[in-house]
Amino acid sequence: MPRIFAYVEHQGGVPDECAVELAAAGKKIDPAALPTAVVTGWGRDLDAVCQTLRAFYTEVWKIANEALAYPNAELVRKALVDALPPYSIVLIPHAHFGTDLGPGLSIKLNSTFVPDVVAIEGIEGPYLRVVRQEFGGQLSAHFRCDIFSGAVINIRPGAFKPGDSAPLDGTIIDKSAEVGVLAAGRRYLDTIAAESGDVDIKKYPVLVSVGRGIQEKDNVAIAEELAEAMGAAVSCSRPVVDAKWLPKSRQVGSSGQTVKPKVYMACGISGSFQHLAGLKGSPFIVAINKNPKAPIFQVADVGIVDDILEFLPELTEKVKA
Repeated sequence: MPRIFAYVEHQGGVPDECAVELAAAGKKIDPAALPTAVVTGWGRDLDAVCQTLRAFYTEVWKIANEALAYPNAELVRKALVDALPPYSIVLIPHAHFGTDLGPGLSIKLNSTFVPDVVAIEGIEGPYLRVVRQEFGGQLSAHFRCDIFSGAVINIRPGAFKPGDSAPLDGTIIDKSAEVGVLAAGRRYLDTIAAESGDVDIKKYPVLVSVGRGIQEKDNVAIAEELAEAMGAAVSCSRPVVDAKWLPKSRQVGSSGQTVKPKVYMACGISGSFQHLAGLKGSPFIVAINKNPKAPIFQVADVGIVDDILEFLPELTEKVKA
């Protein structure tokens, strides 16, 4: 079995929540071993991330280089090619940075590339069986990929639930000296923070989120009434923002806000990857959709097949009572 690595993203000295999910995905490939975490960066933030990851990985590889102080997939690819052993299996989050990093890394490593994996079914001879979703989640596609010549696998955030296990006491191994000179054709310029709106949806433990199923702007009031009764906030998917029914600051997803509510009510939302990418922290998901085959039901804790325009007013009355 090739050695398994998990590339961990981080910000402000805190590892991304996908770190524990990548560890869980690695266990699906080889239940007898944990993957090795690989972290790139510079300064004290990098050291803090490595210390945190010791609780989840038996080994943490640290690659410190001033050129890696800001995320640049072109530079990270070069660093990983220098540091990783041949025929490695590399797990990367299928998010903004990971979709930039993964394809080019597989080319540099001359290995298999599989994007947006939502499930791992195990080893079959020389192949790993994985599941992806096609056509906006309407179809689950099963693939076999050759992993014994190496592979780069992008893991969908939230697809693999971390198991309950005692904290580890992993070892930090500094691989910085194995990385050569890092130079890239592009360079970091600036980080522009998203404008905050009238309501900061990131601060609410409960979100009532509406999608295309709300049908028109006037119907948003139905969700607002439920949210008020629950002490929640109204958020939305991209089609609602595109239609100008709610401001951009209310959008959840890869092109909107990243939120960590305790409860997330997805009302008339199909459940595309781009939307689910905005959910962190494994919230309790309640999905309400009149399409019983909507992809959102595959990740929901509770699924309700109904028309939200009829169901939400009834639920509001029950909450008020």
